[in-house]
Amino acid sequence: MYKRIRDLREDADLSQQQMGTVLHCSQQVYSNYELGQRDIPTSILIALADYYDTSTDYILGRTDNINRI
Repeated sequence: MYKRIRDLREDADLSQQQMGTVLHCSQQVYSNYELGQRDIPTSILIALADYYDTSTDYILGRTDNINRI
């Protein structure tokens, strides 16, 4: 899951600071999500899926289909 959110961010050419702004958290908090040092709250998981137009199942690694169904 953590690698997927990093890959999604990098594919969108966004910085951790920019994602922190989108998610209303600091760059450090977002970095901790990517590093797996902090659990991702459900509300943030949903916000990430909405932002990247993918499913929470993709982010969680439950499917390899990046497209929403």
